[in-house]
Amino acid sequence: ILGGMLAPEYTRASQTLVLAIPSGGVPVGLEVSERLELPFDVVIVRKLPLPDNTEAGFGAVTMEGNVSWDDEILRELHLRPGEMERMIGRVRRELEERNRAFRGNRPFPELAGRTVILVDDGLAAGYTMSATIGLVRSKGVLRAVVAVPTAPARTVENMRRSADAVFCPNIRDSAYFAVADAYEDWYDLTRAEVAGMLEERGLLHPAGGRT
Repeated sequence: ILGGMLAPEYTRASQTLVLAIPSGGVPVGLEVSERLELPFDVVIVRKLPLPDNTEAGFGAVTMEGNVSWDDEILRELHLRPGEMERMIGRVRRELEERNRAFRGNRPFPELAGRTVILVDDGLAAGYTMSATIGLVRSKGVLRAVVAVPTAPARTVENMRRSADAVFCPNIRDSAYFAVADAYEDWYDLTRAEVAGMLEERGLLHPAGGRT
């Protein structure tokens, strides 16, 4: 469905690349890239999880080392001295592990002057996607397009202020939102499963990039 929404404008589009955010963005991004007949790669960005709910976040960290967060939520967390630094350190270590697992030794693609379609399996607050938009803009992209299967309406509106275009077939207005609710079969993918998908696409040497 998402690929169909993008198809009229982006099928075999020149200088256009699909970039997926692991883990859940990989199977969605692969489907989109195949539908559009576009090159595919992954971009490693991780959220800063809430201490009492690791599925939710209040910020994000990129492989470039950039850290962003929601000041209001951070104030509400009342973190102890040094706790924020330890949290960022854990996320950076996880980024390094994921980079080895999902990118191996491949250099990051050249993005200057290109259109990138940024894909995830859905958005909640959108911190990770916002950080990803900032990352690709710093690399000189021509257009940053967000493409996700599902998101709350408020997050879609926020994305439209920072992205050049947003594609989302399942926009929800309910007070409670969970990405999983838009799927018939949703679960947390393992690193091995994601690495296997990338191996099949020829983006990882078999077993070489797994941890």
